[in-house]
Amino acid sequence: MKFTLSWLKTHLKTDADLATILKTLNAIGLEVEDVENPAEKLGAFKIAKVLTAERHPQADKLQVLSVDHGDGNPLQVVCGAPNARAGLIGVFGVEGAVVPVNGMVLKKTAIRGVESNGMMCSTRELELGDDHDGIIELAGDAPVGEVYANWAGLNDPVIDVSITPNRQDCMGVRGIARDLAAAGLGTLNAIIVPEIAGVGPGPDVRTDDVDGCPAFFARSVKGVTNGASPEWMARRLKAIGQKPISALVDITNYIMIDLGRPLHVYDMATLKGGLVARKGKTGEEVLALNGKTYAIDETMTVIADDEAVHDIGGIMGGEHSGAQDGTTDVLIECAYFTPERIAVTGQKLALTSDARGRFERGVDPAFLDNGLSIATSLVMTLCGGTASEATRAGTPPATPRTVAYAPDQCLALAGVDVPFDTQRRILESLGFEVEGESSGIEYQDGVPVSVPVSWTITVPTWRRDVDGWPDIVEEVVRIVGLDHVPSTPLPRVPGVARPTATAEQLVERRVRRTAAARGLAEAINWSFISEKEAASVGGGDWTLANPISEDLKVMRPSLLPGLLSATKRNVDRSATSIRLFELGRRYFKQGERATVGFVLAGEKTARSWQSGKAQPFDAFDAKGEVIALLAAAGAPVGNLQSMGEASAAYHPGQSGTLRLGPKVVLAEYGVLHPSLAKQFGLSGTVVAGEIFLDAIPAKRKSGFMRAPYAPPALQAVKRDFAFLVPEAVEADALVRAVKGADKKAIVDARLFDVFTGPGVDEGHKSLAVEITLQPGEKSFAQEELDAISAAVVKAAQKLGASLRG
Repeated sequence: MKFTLSWLKTHLKTDADLATILKTLNAIGLEVEDVENPAEKLGAFKIAKVLTAERHPQADKLQVLSVDHGDGNPLQVVCGAPNARAGLIGVFGVEGAVVPVNGMVLKKTAIRGVESNGMMCSTRELELGDDHDGIIELAGDAPVGEVYANWAGLNDPVIDVSITPNRQDCMGVRGIARDLAAAGLGTLNAIIVPEIAGVGPGPDVRTDDVDGCPAFFARSVKGVTNGASPEWMARRLKAIGQKPISALVDITNYIMIDLGRPLHVYDMATLKGGLVARKGKTGEEVLALNGKTYAIDETMTVIADDEAVHDIGGIMGGEHSGAQDGTTDVLIECAYFTPERIAVTGQKLALTSDARGRFERGVDPAFLDNGLSIATSLVMTLCGGTASEATRAGTPPATPRTVAYAPDQCLALAGVDVPFDTQRRILESLGFEVEGESSGIEYQDGVPVSVPVSWTITVPTWRRDVDGWPDIVEEVVRIVGLDHVPSTPLPRVPGVARPTATAEQLVERRVRRTAAARGLAEAINWSFISEKEAASVGGGDWTLANPISEDLKVMRPSLLPGLLSATKRNVDRSATSIRLFELGRRYFKQGERATVGFVLAGEKTARSWQSGKAQPFDAFDAKGEVIALLAAAGAPVGNLQSMGEASAAYHPGQSGTLRLGPKVVLAEYGVLHPSLAKQFGLSGTVVAGEIFLDAIPAKRKSGFMRAPYAPPALQAVKRDFAFLVPEAVEADALVRAVKGADKKAIVDARLFDVFTGPGVDEGHKSLAVEITLQPGEKSFAQEELDAISAAVVKAAQKLGASLRG
């Protein structure tokens, strides 16, 4: 919501400076997003007079001007504008000035051999309009030498305020002024509603869709002359980014911004019969003012005549029936549209407009008559014409609501002790009507005793967001200032505080810390991805019907798309080694699943004189991260089985899964499939993995304290075995088989060497395994060691392995 400071002061009588106004806006919940003063960039442009204009000796389309800019020393300027002539008063940019439209710094230069100092400017060059056919021409009494922005009234800051969806009353300058007046920054000026003496009956309008358009008020004005808007109106509209079109169109835009009341003007010459607000019909279309054609259905409210649809009710008018330069008779529409219907229609059509933004929040249903009168008066003042009587079809939902409120509830709910008189003043300043005494005293046995005070508050029709007494408290505290709400700690229960984190939260905390400790940086991505990204990882189960963006349409079935997009952004910013992880949720029909994902890309180790070329990541790096994070999550990593069959997102033969049994998949990892990497714009080897925290079995609750740590009394014994196995045999299967040969004595087994080459038969490989034996009460005898060794060899033979000689 944009407005200028001078515009605000037409509604607010105040002596407050800009800084105070901005501070107060933020304090009362109207967040100031930006403040810009157009005059600041025009400070070096002055009003100047062309004294002489001669033809350039080297160019037919250029002139050499002598320009007086107020210091008594005329400057020579080369100009190509066709309207440049002696006696013209325009806007001159002195040497060193920065041209707003392109940032060019003006300096002394030679143009076709003739020296030129500064520049005579057009409106487009100063970003004051689109005209570039010639330089600006000012009135003959414009003061030469004065800064143009000051003389033209451009020294008027533009304030941009973010309006939350519940504050429909602040979608107009008047609503913002009302809040500032309630906050003590001045007095709200009264609106003077003109009385229109209509001539003849009002236009033929009605509403057949009372659910979508409960009230349709209208008035015709005949004999108008449409032209350019007055300078004051055009200047305000341009200052907030609205392009002036014509007086009739600009009047509706101005009232919408000024009072928060959208209207529409129809050219009566284009209408066939009366206008009706009705439900749309399947197959109908309307060419809107934005030049696009929209298909209508029966859930939408439209404004139509006897032949065609002219308006998407409350959202956008039609191009065919809008006011044109030659319009002479107009119909002014001031209707009330149901916010819910506007929201659904706008979402279906993917159509946004200033009118929709206001009707969707809810405009004041009691302001139809006044809004129509103000618009009619402006049309007659600026365009002439004769107005008809008003036609009022339907009844707006303007029945006032009342709320029972006890002023001591402010202290009880918000903790702020606001005097009752102050609360009354604030509420009445905001437009609420308060009935009840500010204090209550009754006599008990002749002694005066204070009794609770109860008020009946009538909510103004422009505040549909106020439903109950807590909303009244919010209004009081908001105006008093949220900084007055005391910081009160909650009472602490005596004794040792009980832990509040759940088992799942503790697991996630350990995993997050472990990932960070291993050098991974945490990424936080949207839970929504595009349909294309979802399809790349198998597709999503949930698609949003009304996404805020097509890139955020599907609830993610995998964490990889978000991480890969983040990886691409880092690559684009010249990151050479990328290690990202994310802990979040994946979404399926069965529910949400807690997951940890990570991506490793770029250089694992940088190039150096010791190691030579930079080394990339590989699948084993991904497996190492997976095992470390699974261990942090409490998974029984010693019992996991390594298998292939990772999802299609990974490279076949360079990826795998870790499982508890053949069906319970705890993680998948490996080199990313080249086609998926290419889809995200990544080159080189990219490795990734996902750990499915929801698949990790929960620890059993025994109810007993764990046994105290007791280190073994005897030293462990280690033995090495080298086996020749077929290449198809996985090392993990051999290690698990060896470890299970004697579950009591063998406490650990690990692979420490893989060899192929001389001495190893073709189609085979040599796997060397180290086992750790832990004696119990006494050391192992040689016979016991031989028996264990034999059991290890026998277990390996079941996999087709043989002891290497």
